[in-house]
Amino acid sequence: MQVFHGLSRSVPGGCALTIGNFDGVHRGHLALLAHLRERAQARGLPVTVLTFEPHPREFFQPASAPARLTNLREKLNLLAAAGVERAFVCRFNRRFAMLDAEAFVREVLVARLGVRYLLIGDDFCFGRGREGGFSLLRAMSGPCGFELEAMPTIEVDGARASSSAIRDALAAGDLDTAARLLGRPFAIAGRVTVGNRIGRTIGFPTANIALKRRRPPLAGIYAVRVHGDGLSAQPGAASLGVRPTIGDGLMPVLEVNLLDFDGDLYRAHLSVEFCAKLRDEEKYADLDALKRQIAADVEAVRRYFAANSAAPR
Repeated sequence: MQVFHGLSRSVPGGCALTIGNFDGVHRGHLALLAHLRERAQARGLPVTVLTFEPHPREFFQPASAPARLTNLREKLNLLAAAGVERAFVCRFNRRFAMLDAEAFVREVLVARLGVRYLLIGDDFCFGRGREGGFSLLRAMSGPCGFELEAMPTIEVDGARASSSAIRDALAAGDLDTAARLLGRPFAIAGRVTVGNRIGRTIGFPTANIALKRRRPPLAGIYAVRVHGDGLSAQPGAASLGVRPTIGDGLMPVLEVNLLDFDGDLYRAHLSVEFCAKLRDEEKYADLDALKRQIAADVEAVRRYFAANSAAPR
């Protein structure tokens, strides 16, 4: 997949395009992308996505913006796996936010991207103040020379497949519902960094996964599988949270104790797949109490994987 950062130059040849944030690249997104591939192939056009960084709500309301399901790297990898051939990552800044809807169509979609077929979700809005929608696109499609189609909402087991519904399920610890809406287990990917090594001193060394800027959509203690750097569904016990026993006001950290593993994973890029929630994060009186609870969590993880035949043992 070709990735273009910014819209500074025109791309020749035309494209079949869809637009969105695509946070999570869930089953609703996947259905839209499958439809786009079909239409693109019939017209001999590249399958193209326009997405935004940061998420518009992070730009307008950073304090109350929703937690991301995927960072940019994860999102692009998922888009590529879904058959996208070109991804344009548009910097969402004040200048872009002030672009009116008609200018967005003429300057971005037509002049820069050369859109010849456009597929949008049925709730898609765009332009300054979200003033543009399907009716404006329909009015401009003929004069601007592109075909237009809207994709209806996708439901999974009677529920709308949406990033918001997935965030709600994750926050409630309902990993099964989140996985059904995503079409895969929820996972967080990142590079292993040096931590404070407290886990090692109490007998439970952990791989610390960098979360970058992301506020995670879930928290607590989990049974997980870890992939990457030679690991294939390696079982582990994970803690995702602010480590209240260690201190106050700490940033969220993802720490994974890999069961029956002895090796150096520093700088490895890993994907942590969340299988089951064991409990919420708690504050303990001292490190000895924390150590006892971690030992109990590790045993609970072993029981979880022993009881699930599809899981590694």
